[in-house]
Amino acid sequence: MQIGCLGDIAFQVSADTVRTISDMTWSGSANYATHSRHLTDALVEFTGLAPDAISFDVTLSAYLGVSPMADVVKIWDYERSGRALQLVLGSKAYGKYRWVIKSHKIKMQTFDGHGNLTSATVSLSLTEYTER
Repeated sequence: MQIGCLGDIAFQVSADTVRTISDMTWSGSANYATHSRHLTDALVEFTGLAPDAISFDVTLSAYLGVSPMADVVKIWDYERSGRALQLVLGSKAYGKYRWVIKSHKIKMQTFDGHGNLTSATVSLSLTEYTER
């Protein structure tokens, strides 16, 4: 059963395949400018919202029906091309529009006898990409 996706990377759980996310964090912040004033307190001005950020881990294992390196290559391609992706979990699309992969960290856990990656945890940091 597909539980969501980031672009064409499907998060799913079935008898044959497990590709899941965990430890998801969604954060946002506001932007302020501080204006110094002579002989009095500084003035703080709200200037808008910073883009939201989402981070989560993706578990990839060949023992669970996934090709970890193939998914890592997709993630690299998305990040390096700046492609804006839709993030969907269940029936909910997250964010106002789309997300870009700002950074990734790959914890390579196991390899087979030929040096092929067999399991990894990929930590992704996404930044909200709004329509112009």
